[in-house]
Amino acid sequence: MKKRMTQPQDMTCGTPWKLILMFAVPLILGNTFQELCTIVDTMVVGKKLGVNALAAVGATGWVFMFNSMLIQGFTQGFGIQIAKMVGENDTVKLKRAISNSIILSALLSIVLLLGMQLIINPAMHILRIPLNIRDISVTYLRVIFVGIPFSVAYNIFAVILRSLGNSKTPLNAMVISTSSNIVLDILFVVGFQWGVIGAAVATIISQLLSAVYCFVILNKCDIFKANYIEFRLDIAETLVMLKLGTPMAIQNMIITIGGVVLQSFVDSYGVIFMAGYIATTKLYGIIQCAGTAYGFAMVTYTGQNWGAKKVERIRQGLKSGLVLAVVSCLFIAVLMFTFGKQILGLFISGTPDETKLAMIYAYDFLRIMSACLPILYILHIVRSVLQGLGHTMITMLSGVFEMVMRVGGAFVLSNFFGERGLFVTEILAWLASDIVLVSGYFFSMKKINEKINEKS
Repeated sequence: MKKRMTQPQDMTCGTPWKLILMFAVPLILGNTFQELCTIVDTMVVGKKLGVNALAAVGATGWVFMFNSMLIQGFTQGFGIQIAKMVGENDTVKLKRAISNSIILSALLSIVLLLGMQLIINPAMHILRIPLNIRDISVTYLRVIFVGIPFSVAYNIFAVILRSLGNSKTPLNAMVISTSSNIVLDILFVVGFQWGVIGAAVATIISQLLSAVYCFVILNKCDIFKANYIEFRLDIAETLVMLKLGTPMAIQNMIITIGGVVLQSFVDSYGVIFMAGYIATTKLYGIIQCAGTAYGFAMVTYTGQNWGAKKVERIRQGLKSGLVLAVVSCLFIAVLMFTFGKQILGLFISGTPDETKLAMIYAYDFLRIMSACLPILYILHIVRSVLQGLGHTMITMLSGVFEMVMRVGGAFVLSNFFGERGLFVTEILAWLASDIVLVSGYFFSMKKINEKINEKS
Protein backbone atom coordinates (compact mmCIF):
# COMPACT_ATOMS: atom_id res chain seq x y z
CA MET A 1 0.00 0.00 0.00
CA LYS A 2 1.34 3.42 -0.96
CA LYS A 3 2.22 5.81 1.81
CA ARG A 4 0.38 9.07 1.19
CA MET A 5 2.43 12.18 0.47
CA THR A 6 2.87 14.58 3.35
CA GLN A 7 0.57 17.56 2.82
CA PRO A 8 -0.95 20.26 5.04
CA GLN A 9 -4.46 18.84 4.65
CA ASP A 10 -5.62 15.53 3.21
CA MET A 11 -9.28 15.94 2.23
CA THR A 12 -9.83 12.33 1.19
CA CYS A 13 -10.38 11.22 4.79
CA GLY A 14 -12.42 12.67 7.65
CA THR A 15 -15.79 14.37 8.12
CA PRO A 16 -16.57 16.38 4.95
CA TRP A 17 -18.22 19.42 6.55
CA LYS A 18 -15.42 19.81 9.09
CA LEU A 19 -12.76 19.54 6.39
CA ILE A 20 -14.52 22.03 4.14
CA LEU A 21 -15.17 24.51 6.95
CA MET A 22 -11.64 24.32 8.38
CA PHE A 23 -10.19 24.73 4.90
CA ALA A 24 -12.55 27.59 4.06
CA VAL A 25 -12.16 29.68 7.23
CA PRO A 26 -8.62 30.92 6.42
CA LEU A 27 -9.78 31.60 2.86
CA ILE A 28 -12.78 33.57 4.12
CA LEU A 29 -10.47 35.67 6.25
CA GLY A 30 -8.04 36.02 3.35
CA ASN A 31 -10.79 37.07 0.95
CA THR A 32 -12.08 39.53 3.52
CA PHE A 33 -8.64 41.07 3.87
CA GLN A 34 -8.37 41.26 0.08
CA GLU A 35 -11.72 43.00 -0.17
CA LEU A 36 -10.64 45.28 2.66
CA CYS A 37 -7.86 46.42 0.33
CA THR A 38 -10.46 47.39 -2.25
CA ILE A 39 -12.61 49.08 0.37
CA VAL A 40 -9.68 51.11 1.69
CA ASP A 41 -8.85 52.16 -1.87
CA THR A 42 -12.45 53.23 -2.33
CA MET A 43 -12.64 55.04 1.00
CA VAL A 44 -9.40 56.94 0.44
CA VAL A 45 -10.26 57.84 -3.15
CA GLY A 46 -13.89 58.70 -2.37
CA LYS A 47 -13.22 60.74 0.76
CA LYS A 48 -9.96 62.40 -0.32
CA LEU A 49 -10.50 62.89 -4.06
CA GLY A 50 -14.31 63.16 -4.26
CA VAL A 51 -17.24 61.68 -6.20
CA ASN A 52 -15.67 62.11 -9.65
CA ALA A 53 -12.53 60.19 -8.70
CA LEU A 54 -14.63 57.51 -6.98
CA ALA A 55 -16.78 57.11 -10.09
CA ALA A 56 -13.70 57.10 -12.35
CA VAL A 57 -11.90 54.35 -10.40
CA GLY A 58 -15.11 52.38 -9.84
CA ALA A 59 -16.00 52.54 -13.52
CA THR A 60 -12.78 50.66 -14.31
CA GLY A 61 -13.90 47.79 -12.07
CA TRP A 62 -15.10 45.52 -14.86
CA VAL A 63 -11.98 46.11 -16.95
CA PHE A 64 -9.80 45.30 -13.95
CA MET A 65 -11.99 42.28 -13.19
CA PHE A 66 -11.71 41.11 -16.80
CA ASN A 67 -7.96 40.82 -16.29
CA SER A 68 -8.26 39.29 -12.81
CA MET A 69 -10.84 36.73 -13.92
CA LEU A 70 -8.66 35.59 -16.82
CA ILE A 71 -5.77 35.10 -14.41
CA GLN A 72 -7.94 33.25 -11.90
CA GLY A 73 -9.58 31.12 -14.58
CA PHE A 74 -6.34 29.78 -15.99
CA THR A 75 -4.54 29.35 -12.65
CA GLN A 76 -7.53 27.67 -10.98
CA GLY A 77 -7.78 25.33 -13.95
CA PHE A 78 -4.14 24.39 -13.48
CA GLY A 79 -4.89 23.81 -9.79
CA ILE A 80 -7.56 21.21 -10.61
CA GLN A 81 -4.92 18.97 -12.13
CA ILE A 82 -2.58 19.51 -9.19
CA ALA A 83 -5.30 18.59 -6.67
CA LYS A 84 -6.17 15.50 -8.71
CA MET A 85 -2.52 14.37 -8.63
CA VAL A 86 -2.50 14.87 -4.86
CA GLY A 87 -5.54 12.59 -4.60
CA GLU A 88 -3.88 9.99 -6.82
CA ASN A 89 -0.78 10.18 -4.60
CA ASP A 90 1.46 10.29 -7.68
CA THR A 91 4.59 12.31 -6.86
CA VAL A 92 6.02 12.28 -10.39
CA LYS A 93 2.82 13.55 -12.00
CA LEU A 94 2.34 16.09 -9.21
CA LYS A 95 5.80 17.58 -9.75
CA ARG A 96 5.16 17.70 -13.49
CA ALA A 97 1.82 19.46 -12.95
CA ILE A 98 3.37 22.06 -10.65
CA SER A 99 6.20 22.76 -13.09
CA ASN A 100 3.85 23.15 -16.03
CA SER A 101 1.51 25.41 -14.08
CA ILE A 102 4.30 27.84 -13.23
CA ILE A 103 5.68 28.00 -16.76
CA LEU A 104 2.23 28.46 -18.29
CA SER A 105 1.48 31.19 -15.75
CA ALA A 106 4.68 33.04 -16.63
CA LEU A 107 3.71 32.99 -20.31
CA LEU A 108 0.20 34.14 -19.39
CA SER A 109 1.57 37.14 -17.51
CA ILE A 110 3.51 38.31 -20.58
CA VAL A 111 0.47 38.04 -22.84
CA LEU A 112 -1.78 39.90 -20.40
CA LEU A 113 0.81 42.56 -19.62
CA LEU A 114 0.79 43.58 -23.28
CA GLY A 115 -2.83 42.78 -24.13
CA MET A 116 -4.53 44.65 -21.30
CA GLN A 117 -2.72 47.89 -22.17
CA LEU A 118 -4.12 47.64 -25.70
CA ILE A 119 -7.76 47.28 -24.66
CA ILE A 120 -7.93 50.20 -22.21
CA ASN A 121 -9.02 52.90 -24.66
CA PRO A 122 -11.57 50.73 -26.50
CA ALA A 123 -12.97 49.70 -23.11
CA MET A 124 -13.56 53.34 -22.19
CA HIS A 125 -15.80 53.74 -25.25
CA ILE A 126 -17.63 50.46 -24.68
CA LEU A 127 -18.34 51.37 -21.07
CA ARG A 128 -19.50 54.83 -22.10
CA ILE A 129 -17.54 56.36 -19.25
CA PRO A 130 -18.34 60.11 -19.05
CA LEU A 131 -15.71 62.31 -20.68
CA ASN A 132 -15.15 64.37 -17.54
CA ILE A 133 -13.74 61.34 -15.69
CA ARG A 134 -12.35 59.27 -18.58
CA ASP A 135 -8.76 60.50 -18.31
CA ILE A 136 -8.69 59.56 -14.63
CA SER A 137 -9.94 56.04 -15.43
CA VAL A 138 -7.35 55.53 -18.19
CA THR A 139 -4.50 56.72 -15.97
CA TYR A 140 -5.53 54.39 -13.16
CA LEU A 141 -5.68 51.34 -15.45
CA ARG A 142 -2.40 52.14 -17.23
CA VAL A 143 -0.57 52.11 -13.93
CA ILE A 144 -2.29 49.24 -12.17
CA PHE A 145 -1.85 46.83 -15.11
CA VAL A 146 1.92 47.15 -14.73
CA GLY A 147 1.48 44.85 -11.75
CA ILE A 148 0.00 41.97 -13.79
CA PRO A 149 3.07 39.68 -13.39
CA PHE A 150 2.86 40.06 -9.61
CA SER A 151 -0.85 39.27 -9.65
CA VAL A 152 -0.28 36.14 -11.76
CA ALA A 153 2.58 35.04 -9.50
CA TYR A 154 0.46 35.35 -6.37
CA ASN A 155 -2.48 33.52 -7.95
CA ILE A 156 -0.51 30.53 -9.17
CA PHE A 157 1.48 30.17 -5.94
CA ALA A 158 -1.74 30.42 -3.91
CA VAL A 159 -3.45 27.86 -6.18
CA ILE A 160 -0.60 25.39 -5.74
CA LEU A 161 -0.70 25.81 -1.98
CA ARG A 162 -4.49 25.37 -1.86
CA SER A 163 -4.29 22.29 -4.08
CA LEU A 164 -1.79 20.80 -1.65
CA GLY A 165 -4.27 21.48 1.13
CA ASN A 166 -2.70 24.67 2.54
CA SER A 167 -5.28 27.44 2.92
CA LYS A 168 -3.47 29.31 5.71
CA THR A 169 -0.59 30.74 3.69
CA PRO A 170 -2.89 32.63 1.26
CA LEU A 171 -4.55 34.13 4.37
CA ASN A 172 -1.22 35.32 5.71
CA ALA A 173 -0.36 36.70 2.28
CA MET A 174 -3.58 38.70 2.24
CA VAL A 175 -2.85 40.09 5.71
CA ILE A 176 0.53 41.28 4.48
CA SER A 177 -0.96 42.62 1.25
CA THR A 178 -3.83 44.42 2.95
CA SER A 179 -1.72 45.94 5.70
CA SER A 180 0.81 47.28 3.22
CA ASN A 181 -1.94 48.54 0.89
CA ILE A 182 -3.63 50.48 3.67
CA VAL A 183 -0.40 52.13 4.75
CA LEU A 184 0.70 52.89 1.18
CA ASP A 185 -2.75 54.18 0.18
CA ILE A 186 -2.63 56.73 2.95
CA LEU A 187 1.00 57.58 2.23
CA PHE A 188 0.68 57.95 -1.56
CA VAL A 189 -2.82 59.43 -1.88
CA VAL A 190 -3.12 61.51 1.29
CA GLY A 191 0.54 62.16 2.10
CA PHE A 192 2.21 62.48 -1.30
CA GLN A 193 -1.03 63.56 -3.01
CA TRP A 194 -0.45 61.34 -6.04
CA GLY A 195 -4.18 60.98 -6.70
CA VAL A 196 -5.43 57.77 -8.32
CA ILE A 197 -1.87 56.93 -9.40
CA GLY A 198 -0.98 56.57 -5.73
CA ALA A 199 -3.85 54.12 -5.18
CA ALA A 200 -2.70 52.04 -8.17
CA VAL A 201 0.96 51.99 -7.07
CA ALA A 202 -0.08 50.93 -3.56
CA THR A 203 -2.00 47.99 -5.06
CA ILE A 204 0.96 46.92 -7.21
CA ILE A 205 3.39 46.88 -4.30
CA SER A 206 0.95 44.93 -2.11
CA GLN A 207 0.52 42.33 -4.88
CA LEU A 208 4.30 41.93 -5.10
CA LEU A 209 4.62 41.39 -1.35
CA SER A 210 1.88 38.73 -1.30
CA ALA A 211 3.49 36.87 -4.22
CA VAL A 212 6.92 36.91 -2.56
CA TYR A 213 5.50 35.61 0.71
CA CYS A 214 3.68 32.70 -0.98
CA PHE A 215 6.83 31.80 -2.92
CA VAL A 216 8.94 31.76 0.25
CA ILE A 217 6.50 29.38 1.99
CA LEU A 218 6.07 27.22 -1.11
CA ASN A 219 9.83 26.98 -1.46
CA LYS A 220 9.94 25.21 1.90
CA CYS A 221 7.83 22.31 0.54
CA ASP A 222 9.92 19.33 -0.54
CA ILE A 223 7.69 18.65 -3.54
CA PHE A 224 8.31 22.19 -4.82
CA LYS A 225 12.07 22.19 -4.24
CA ALA A 226 12.37 19.04 -6.32
CA ASN A 227 10.84 20.87 -9.25
CA TYR A 228 13.81 23.16 -9.80
CA ILE A 229 15.38 20.61 -12.14
CA GLU A 230 12.09 19.95 -13.91
CA PHE A 231 11.02 23.39 -15.13
CA ARG A 232 10.18 22.37 -18.66
CA LEU A 233 6.89 22.07 -20.48
CA ASP A 234 5.52 18.57 -20.84
CA ILE A 235 3.33 18.61 -23.95
CA ALA A 236 0.79 16.05 -22.75
CA GLU A 237 0.49 17.67 -19.32
CA THR A 238 0.26 21.13 -20.89
CA LEU A 239 -2.64 20.06 -23.08
CA VAL A 240 -4.49 18.62 -20.08
CA MET A 241 -3.98 21.78 -18.05
CA LEU A 242 -5.02 24.05 -20.90
CA LYS A 243 -8.08 21.87 -21.45
CA LEU A 244 -9.04 22.53 -17.84
CA GLY A 245 -7.93 26.14 -17.57
CA THR A 246 -9.08 27.55 -20.92
CA PRO A 247 -12.83 26.92 -20.42
CA MET A 248 -12.58 28.45 -16.94
CA ALA A 249 -10.82 31.51 -18.32
CA ILE A 250 -13.39 31.81 -21.12
CA GLN A 251 -16.18 31.36 -18.58
CA ASN A 252 -14.77 34.21 -16.48
CA MET A 253 -14.21 36.33 -19.59
CA ILE A 254 -17.79 35.82 -20.74
CA ILE A 255 -19.15 36.70 -17.30
CA THR A 256 -17.01 39.81 -17.23
CA ILE A 257 -18.12 40.89 -20.69
CA GLY A 258 -21.69 40.70 -19.45
CA GLY A 259 -20.63 42.82 -16.51
CA VAL A 260 -19.01 45.36 -18.80
CA VAL A 261 -22.25 45.71 -20.76
CA LEU A 262 -24.18 46.09 -17.51
CA GLN A 263 -21.67 48.69 -16.32
CA SER A 264 -22.21 50.65 -19.52
CA PHE A 265 -25.90 50.90 -18.62
CA VAL A 266 -24.96 52.01 -15.10
CA ASP A 267 -22.62 54.67 -16.46
CA SER A 268 -25.32 56.02 -18.76
CA TYR A 269 -27.40 57.09 -15.74
CA GLY A 270 -24.82 59.62 -14.57
CA VAL A 271 -22.15 60.04 -11.90
CA ILE A 272 -24.50 60.01 -8.87
CA PHE A 273 -26.09 56.67 -9.79
CA MET A 274 -22.63 55.33 -10.67
CA ALA A 275 -21.28 56.32 -7.25
CA GLY A 276 -24.19 54.62 -5.44
CA TYR A 277 -24.02 51.47 -7.56
CA ILE A 278 -20.24 51.25 -7.24
CA ALA A 279 -20.37 51.70 -3.46
CA THR A 280 -22.59 48.61 -3.24
CA THR A 281 -20.43 46.61 -5.64
CA LYS A 282 -17.54 47.20 -3.25
CA LEU A 283 -19.60 45.48 -0.56
CA TYR A 284 -20.50 42.80 -3.13
CA GLY A 285 -16.96 41.53 -2.74
CA ILE A 286 -17.32 41.34 1.03
CA ILE A 287 -20.68 39.56 1.11
CA GLN A 288 -19.52 36.89 -1.32
CA CYS A 289 -16.19 36.29 0.45
CA ALA A 290 -17.50 33.18 2.20
CA GLY A 291 -19.01 31.86 -1.05
CA THR A 292 -15.73 32.27 -2.90
CA ALA A 293 -13.85 30.59 -0.06
CA TYR A 294 -16.26 27.64 0.02
CA GLY A 295 -15.77 27.43 -3.74
CA PHE A 296 -11.98 27.17 -3.40
CA ALA A 297 -12.44 24.56 -0.68
CA MET A 298 -14.84 22.53 -2.84
CA VAL A 299 -12.46 22.54 -5.82
CA THR A 300 -9.64 21.14 -3.68
CA TYR A 301 -11.94 18.73 -1.82
CA THR A 302 -13.53 17.43 -5.02
CA GLY A 303 -10.25 17.28 -6.94
CA GLN A 304 -8.48 15.27 -4.26
CA ASN A 305 -11.42 12.87 -3.79
CA TRP A 306 -11.88 12.50 -7.53
CA GLY A 307 -8.19 11.60 -7.83
CA ALA A 308 -8.67 9.07 -5.02
CA LYS A 309 -11.84 7.72 -6.76
CA LYS A 310 -14.04 8.46 -3.74
CA VAL A 311 -17.24 9.47 -5.52
CA GLU A 312 -19.57 9.13 -2.55
CA ARG A 313 -17.44 11.56 -0.55
CA ILE A 314 -17.91 14.10 -3.35
CA ARG A 315 -21.70 13.84 -2.94
CA GLN A 316 -21.38 14.20 0.82
CA GLY A 317 -19.12 17.19 0.35
CA LEU A 318 -21.62 18.93 -1.93
CA LYS A 319 -24.39 18.57 0.65
CA SER A 320 -22.13 19.81 3.43
CA GLY A 321 -20.99 22.76 1.33
CA LEU A 322 -24.56 23.80 0.54
CA VAL A 323 -25.57 23.72 4.21
CA LEU A 324 -22.56 25.83 5.20
CA ALA A 325 -23.32 28.24 2.37
CA VAL A 326 -26.97 28.81 3.32
CA VAL A 327 -26.15 29.37 7.00
CA SER A 328 -23.47 31.88 6.00
CA CYS A 329 -25.91 33.70 3.72
CA LEU A 330 -28.42 34.18 6.51
CA PHE A 331 -25.75 35.58 8.81
CA ILE A 332 -24.43 37.99 6.17
CA ALA A 333 -27.92 39.17 5.20
CA VAL A 334 -28.71 40.07 8.82
CA LEU A 335 -25.49 42.07 9.06
CA MET A 336 -26.14 43.95 5.82
CA PHE A 337 -29.74 44.82 6.68
CA THR A 338 -28.63 46.00 10.11
CA PHE A 339 -25.42 47.87 9.37
CA GLY A 340 -25.40 48.23 5.57
CA LYS A 341 -26.32 51.90 5.50
CA GLN A 342 -23.53 52.84 7.90
CA ILE A 343 -20.97 50.84 5.92
CA LEU A 344 -22.06 52.38 2.62
CA GLY A 345 -21.61 55.81 4.18
CA LEU A 346 -17.87 55.14 4.34
CA PHE A 347 -17.64 55.22 0.54
CA ILE A 348 -19.87 58.10 -0.46
CA SER A 349 -19.02 61.78 -0.21
CA GLY A 350 -20.02 64.99 -1.96
CA THR A 351 -22.65 67.65 -1.47
CA PRO A 352 -25.54 66.76 0.85
CA ASP A 353 -27.91 66.29 -2.10
CA GLU A 354 -25.42 64.11 -4.01
CA THR A 355 -24.69 61.97 -0.96
CA LYS A 356 -28.36 61.48 -0.10
CA LEU A 357 -29.35 60.36 -3.60
CA ALA A 358 -26.31 58.10 -4.04
CA MET A 359 -27.06 56.48 -0.65
CA ILE A 360 -30.67 55.73 -1.67
CA TYR A 361 -29.48 53.92 -4.79
CA ALA A 362 -26.73 52.08 -2.91
CA TYR A 363 -28.91 50.81 -0.06
CA ASP A 364 -31.71 49.66 -2.37
CA PHE A 365 -29.22 47.58 -4.34
CA LEU A 366 -27.61 46.19 -1.18
CA ARG A 367 -30.93 45.00 0.25
CA ILE A 368 -31.90 43.20 -2.96
CA MET A 369 -28.48 41.57 -3.21
CA SER A 370 -28.41 40.46 0.44
CA ALA A 371 -31.89 38.94 0.30
CA CYS A 372 -30.98 36.87 -2.77
CA LEU A 373 -27.51 35.83 -1.61
CA PRO A 374 -28.28 32.06 -1.36
CA ILE A 375 -28.66 32.02 -5.16
CA LEU A 376 -25.07 33.25 -5.51
CA TYR A 377 -23.68 30.85 -2.91
CA ILE A 378 -25.31 27.83 -4.55
CA LEU A 379 -23.60 28.97 -7.75
CA HIS A 380 -20.18 28.97 -6.06
CA ILE A 381 -20.61 25.55 -4.45
CA VAL A 382 -22.01 23.60 -7.43
CA ARG A 383 -19.71 25.25 -9.96
CA SER A 384 -16.67 24.40 -7.86
CA VAL A 385 -17.67 20.74 -7.53
CA LEU A 386 -18.00 20.50 -11.31
CA GLN A 387 -14.64 22.18 -11.74
CA GLY A 388 -13.05 19.77 -9.27
CA LEU A 389 -14.41 16.91 -11.38
CA GLY A 390 -12.75 18.48 -14.41
CA HIS A 391 -16.07 19.33 -16.09
CA THR A 392 -15.07 22.87 -16.93
CA MET A 393 -17.04 22.93 -20.18
CA ILE A 394 -20.30 22.79 -18.20
CA THR A 395 -19.18 25.66 -16.00
CA MET A 396 -18.24 27.61 -19.11
CA LEU A 397 -21.76 27.07 -20.45
CA SER A 398 -23.14 28.43 -17.18
CA GLY A 399 -21.06 31.54 -17.77
CA VAL A 400 -22.69 31.97 -21.17
CA PHE A 401 -26.16 31.80 -19.63
CA GLU A 402 -25.09 34.22 -16.92
CA MET A 403 -23.85 36.72 -19.50
CA VAL A 404 -26.98 36.39 -21.67
CA MET A 405 -29.23 37.02 -18.69
CA ARG A 406 -27.11 39.93 -17.47
CA VAL A 407 -27.07 41.64 -20.88
CA GLY A 408 -30.69 40.79 -21.76
CA GLY A 409 -31.89 41.84 -18.34
CA ALA A 410 -30.08 45.15 -18.60
CA PHE A 411 -31.79 45.92 -21.90
CA VAL A 412 -35.27 44.81 -20.87
CA LEU A 413 -35.50 45.79 -17.22
CA SER A 414 -33.92 49.22 -17.65
CA ASN A 415 -36.57 50.01 -20.28
CA PHE A 416 -39.41 49.03 -17.97
CA PHE A 417 -38.07 50.06 -14.55
CA GLY A 418 -35.31 52.55 -15.31
CA GLU A 419 -32.02 52.44 -13.44
CA ARG A 420 -33.41 50.32 -10.58
CA GLY A 421 -34.12 47.50 -13.02
CA LEU A 422 -30.35 46.99 -13.17
CA PHE A 423 -30.37 45.84 -9.53
CA VAL A 424 -32.60 42.84 -10.35
CA THR A 425 -30.56 42.04 -13.46
CA GLU A 426 -27.62 40.87 -11.35
CA ILE A 427 -29.82 38.43 -9.40
CA LEU A 428 -31.33 36.98 -12.58
CA ALA A 429 -27.82 36.37 -13.93
CA TRP A 430 -26.99 34.28 -10.85
CA LEU A 431 -30.21 32.33 -11.21
CA ALA A 432 -29.58 31.52 -14.87
CA SER A 433 -26.15 30.17 -14.00
CA ASP A 434 -27.58 28.06 -11.17
CA ILE A 435 -30.04 26.35 -13.50
CA VAL A 436 -27.24 25.22 -15.82
CA LEU A 437 -24.90 24.20 -12.99
CA VAL A 438 -27.41 22.15 -11.00
CA SER A 439 -28.58 20.38 -14.16
CA GLY A 440 -24.95 19.80 -15.14
CA TYR A 441 -24.12 18.31 -11.75
CA PHE A 442 -26.93 15.74 -11.87
CA PHE A 443 -26.02 14.88 -15.47
CA SER A 444 -22.35 14.43 -14.55
CA MET A 445 -23.05 12.27 -11.51
CA LYS A 446 -25.41 10.12 -13.58
CA LYS A 447 -22.63 9.50 -16.11
CA ILE A 448 -20.17 8.70 -13.33
CA ASN A 449 -22.60 6.20 -11.78
CA GLU A 450 -23.12 4.53 -15.16
CA LYS A 451 -19.36 4.06 -15.57
CA ILE A 452 -19.05 2.65 -12.07
CA ASN A 453 -21.90 0.20 -12.70
CA GLU A 454 -20.35 -0.90 -15.99
CA LYS A 455 -17.07 -1.73 -14.26
CA SER A 456 -18.80 -3.61 -11.47
